[in-house]
Parts: sequence; C-alpha cells; structure tokens
Amino acid sequence: MMLHDKTILLIISGGIAAYKSLDLIRQLRKAGAQVRCIVSKGGAQFVTPMSVAALSEHEVYTDLFSLKDESEMGHIRLSREADLILVAPASANMIAKMAHGLADDLASTCILASDKPVMIVPAMNPMMWDHQATQDNIETLSDRGVRQIGPASGEMACGETGMGRMAEPEDILSAVYDFFFERPLKGKHAIVTSGPTYEAIDPVRFIGNRSSGKQGHAIACALIKAGAHVTYISGPTALPCPPGANSISVEAACEMLEAVENALPADIFIGAAAVCDWAVDNVSTQKLKKREGQSAPALTFTENPDILKTVSSHEKRPELVCGFAAETQDMNNNAKAKLLRKKCDWLVGNNVCSAQNIFGSDENEVCLFKYTDIGDQDITSQTLPRMKKEAVADFLVNEIISVFENKKDQNNEPSHTTRAAE
Repeated sequence: MMLHDKTILLIISGGIAAYKSLDLIRQLRKAGAQVRCIVSKGGAQFVTPMSVAALSEHEVYTDLFSLKDESEMGHIRLSREADLILVAPASANMIAKMAHGLADDLASTCILASDKPVMIVPAMNPMMWDHQATQDNIETLSDRGVRQIGPASGEMACGETGMGRMAEPEDILSAVYDFFFERPLKGKHAIVTSGPTYEAIDPVRFIGNRSSGKQGHAIACALIKAGAHVTYISGPTALPCPPGANSISVEAACEMLEAVENALPADIFIGAAAVCDWAVDNVSTQKLKKREGQSAPALTFTENPDILKTVSSHEKRPELVCGFAAETQDMNNNAKAKLLRKKCDWLVGNNVCSAQNIFGSDENEVCLFKYTDIGDQDITSQTLPRMKKEAVADFLVNEIISVFENKKDQNNEPSHTTRAAE
C-alpha cells in the first residue's frame, strides 16, 4: 500500500471529464491513500456526491456555508490536514479563480486557505485551453509552484479535437507517486511474475501449489513506487492487481511464458512465480469419474517450459534477471546450483519447509545469491532475517536501484553485477 500514510484532498470541478475522477478515487484508495473530496457546484452537474462518497468512504463536502459541513470538518482544517491538494479536473474557471486568489466557494476557499502543495489536472475545450487568458493563468500558477498534469491532445466530448483532454487516472496516480517519492527507476521496464500456475488434469481438476503470490505482488508494488513501469504477470491468486501496473492474468506455465515473451524487451525481470515443473500430458477433455472397482486413472507428465532459463538466454534478455528458488532443505547449495544452471544474475532462495509457515504468510525468510562470474566462488550471498514480505521487496528493489545507479556512475559501462546471456 504505497500511499498508506498519505491524505489527499481531491477537488472535483465542473466539466464532463469529472467522470474520470471516480476511477481516480478508486485507484488512489487502492494504493492506500485516504481521499477527502470537495465537489464544486459545476462538478456536481457531472458526478453525484453520493458516488464520490461511496468510493472515497468519506463525507463529501460541497457548500462553503453549510453549517453541517463546517461543524463536521471546517474548510481550514479540511485543507490543512491533507498532504496534497489535487484538483482533477481543473476547469478553466477553477484555474482562473486560483490564479486570481478568488474564494467564492468551498473549493477555491480551501485552496487559498491552505499551506499544502497543490496539483492541477486541466480539462477543457481546446479553444479555452489555447486562450491567452488561460495560458496566463497557468503561467501564474506555475510561478507559484503549482504542479500540473496534462492536458493531453485528442477528441473532446464536444466533438472538437485538440489539447484539453484530462490526463488518464493512471497517469495522475503516477504523478502523485512522483510527488511523494524519489523514483530512481523511472523510465525502466520491469516484468514480475507472481503466484502459482495451475496445470489441468481435466476440466475440473488441476495440479498446482500453495503460492499466495504475496511476495511477487509486494515486489511489483515496490518497483512501481521506485518509478518503474511494471508488467505484472500472475497466476491464480486472491490478490488485487498492483495499482499502476500493467496486469496480466494467466493460469498455466505455457501461458505465463507467452505473456513474458510478449512483454519483452525489459530492463528487469523478477521471476517470483512458483511455476509448476510439470504439466499433465494426457489432459482429459471430460471430467474423470471415480468408478467402483476401477483403479485410479494413470497420469503421465511432460516438462513445462523453463521461464527463468528462457529469459536468461533470450535475445531480448533484460539487464537484470532475478529468479526465486523455494527450498525445503540445503538451500545454500541448491540455490547456488540453480543460479548457475539457469544463467540468471540473482536468485532469491526462500525456505518454505512446513516449520517456517511461509506459504500464505505475510512474512518471508530469504537469502539473496548474486552471480558475478562462473564458479561457486564467485557467488555472493546475503541472508535476511525473517521479515514482512513488503520489507523483503523493499530490500530487493533497493539492490536493483544500486545496480542501475552504479551503471550510471560508470558512464554507461556494463555493470559488474549483471552479465550477458551465454
């Protein structure tokens, strides 16, 4: 939950683009933020305060002179308790009010009375956007430190085409992340696989494993927080899609490999999925019946594609390839052998023996193995204490950041921590 300690005051002003604010609230809440909302008189013509309240799970404020609103949350307190004021959409009228210091409604009064940073998302007719008055107002707000997202160019609801479209909720969420966090991986593409794979026996039954996908999900969220564009490819889990990720749901190992190859090229690959090593060779097209007096059906298996090894030797190989190894015994030797065999750069070994209670847990116990050259003597390892899976993800992403920062410091020479495919 990347924005779990952040409170955002969202001001929805008038314009057809106000419908996008509903999805924006959903995405901000999904990222963990508390969202308080003010809907202007114009905004209420396009979205209902009831819809906004249902999505934000907070009272929605509309009227500067409402005794009820002022008794529950005064406009001064409403603006001061936010970490960020986000005006989305910001109509030409609202931008003009902000530029000229007007305070004739609750929204403009809160902005004028606040000492918190403000971000606007303009949305209006192209002629209104291009008008010199609007451009002068935008310049005034920029000089005061007001941040701006968009607008984009495209077809408008009025039928005209040009600059003035409100930025998409995903782009606004990314800009909010940029505001709150240092994002050293911005511009990098990361592919993360997560969860189990299910291999069919018949239309009803399957072979799978106990992976919850929590560790891969946490890694995807940490990469997004660090600025990376993340393609998140997950087998069946009960987890929501990481906010801001390009999420792809798959079931079998062959589907996961296809999704990974379609997502290449990338700068980073994290293979956190627990991929089944084998698939049933003779999958039944009908449900297998248990019949009295008959023996159990015989299943034969075929080896699944090796996703980690395929990526490590791919012509579009990412600069950094990191796999996972779930081990129940002799993790040090088994993980090192897998690292060399798969030809990846890093391997995260995690102890999943039953005594550790890792599957489905919110905690993990891992050791990071890094390959530097051929031979066991060139593999370094770092064992972490048992910790939250989010903390493991933060540690791993910080290590990834170091790789790319070192590469930048070396004037774009290849980093010693990664290697080309052999």
